[in-house]
Amino acid sequence: MPVWSLAEQTGLVSLLDRVRFRSSKVRSGAVNPAGKLACVVAGMAAGADCIDELDVVRCGGMTTLFDGVYAPATMGILLREFTFGHTQQLASAARAHLVALVARTPVLAGADQRVFIDIDSLLRPVYGYAKQGASFGHTKVAGKQVLRKGLSPLATTISTLISAPVVAGIRLRAGKASSGKGAASMVTEAITAARAAGASADLLVRGDSAYGNSAVVRACRDAGARFSVVLTKNRAVNAAIATLTDSAWTPVHYPGAVTDPDTSELISDAEVAEVEFTAVATTPHPVTARLIVRRVRDRNHQDALFPVWRYHPFFTNNTEPTAQADITHRGHAIIETVFSDLIDGPLAHLPSGRFSANSAWALCAMMAHNLLRAAATLTTRRHTRARGATLRRHLINVPARLVKPQRRPVLRLPTHWPYGQPWLNLWNNVFSPRHPPPATA
Repeated sequence: MPVWSLAEQTGLVSLLDRVRFRSSKVRSGAVNPAGKLACVVAGMAAGADCIDELDVVRCGGMTTLFDGVYAPATMGILLREFTFGHTQQLASAARAHLVALVARTPVLAGADQRVFIDIDSLLRPVYGYAKQGASFGHTKVAGKQVLRKGLSPLATTISTLISAPVVAGIRLRAGKASSGKGAASMVTEAITAARAAGASADLLVRGDSAYGNSAVVRACRDAGARFSVVLTKNRAVNAAIATLTDSAWTPVHYPGAVTDPDTSELISDAEVAEVEFTAVATTPHPVTARLIVRRVRDRNHQDALFPVWRYHPFFTNNTEPTAQADITHRGHAIIETVFSDLIDGPLAHLPSGRFSANSAWALCAMMAHNLLRAAATLTTRRHTRARGATLRRHLINVPARLVKPQRRPVLRLPTHWPYGQPWLNLWNNVFSPRHPPPATA
C-alpha cells in the first residue's frame, strides 16, 4: 500500500492516461488503458515476470484495498493493442514519472553535484517461432561470445555519486540489431530527462566501444554533456598509443585495491596515460579530446623477456586527472546492476508474441524499477542500494493480515517481523499531513 500510494502521489495514473487509442483490434480491448497499465506496473512491483503472474494483484485482500484491479487476460489484451506510436507515448509518460519521483523523493540525491548517464544493451533470449523481431544476436555467456536468439533492449540509466541508478529510458530492438543502433537519440532523451529532473551539475555520458562513434559524441556535445566512451582500436588509435613513452604511465589506485605488505606497492599492475587525439577525423564533425589509455600485464605471456601489455583506450572530454578519469569511466559497470535487477524481475521474460506488446512490457518494467528505487530512499540507508528482490521481500510482499473491525479494513502486521521498522519508515514518509493515508487503510 505505501509503495502504490507513492505512485499515486507522483501522478502515475494520470501520466499513463497520455496513452490514447483511437481504435482497437479487440472490442473494448483498449478501454481505460491507464488503469490497466497501472495494474501491470503494480504486478511487476510485486514480483510478476509474465502476464499470467499479474494475477498477484488480485490475491488475498488486494481487491479490498485497491479498486479497479484487472484480470491478467484483460491486461494482456491491452498490451497486444500497442503499436510503435503507443510505445512512444508510454515512454514519454515513463520519463515524466521519473521526474515526478525525483521531485517527491531523494531518489537522485546529489544531482546538483554530478550526474552520470550510462548506456548499454543486453540480449534477452526467447524461444519458439512466434516472437516478432526475434533473431540471433551476439551475447556473452561465461565470458565467451555466442549467438543466441532473442530481443535486444537498449537502456540508459541516471545515477549520482551517492544514489543508485534509475532507468531513464528503455527501447526494445530486434536481436540482431547492433549495440549502438538508436544510441544517439536515447542519449539525447536521457540528458533531457536528467535536466528536467533537476540535474544542474556536470553530466557525464559513459559507454563501451559500441557507443564510441560520432553520432553519440555529437549528441552529447549538442546537449551540453561530457562524454567518456571506449574507442575500438584501429590504425589511428594504435598510432596514438605508440606515441606514449614509458615515463608517461602512472599507476592507478582503484577503490579497494590491495597493497603488498612488504613493498607497500599496489598488487594491481594497471597503469594509465593520456594523449590528445582527434576522433572521427574523416567525418564533417571531427572531435579533439583526451585519449586515456589503461594498460595491464598480459598474463598469457608469463615468460616473456619484456612485459607484454594489453591496452584499453577510451575517449573523453572529462576534466579530471588521468587516473581519476579512468576510475570514473570504469564506474560505467554500474548499469550491469540495473540489468541484473530487471532480469531477476519483470524482464525475466518477454511474455508476448508481439513486438510492440513486449516494448510496452519493457517500459512498464522501467516504471516499476524506478518506483521501487524511489520507495527505497524513504526507508533506511541500507535499502537505498538494495536489490529489487530485497525491496520486494521487505517492503511489498508484507505478511499482513486483513481484518475488518466495525466493517473498517485494517492491516495488522506481524509482531516480531524483522523488517517492520523500514516498512514503518516508508509509511511515515509517504503518508504525511500533506499526504494523508487513504480512507480504506
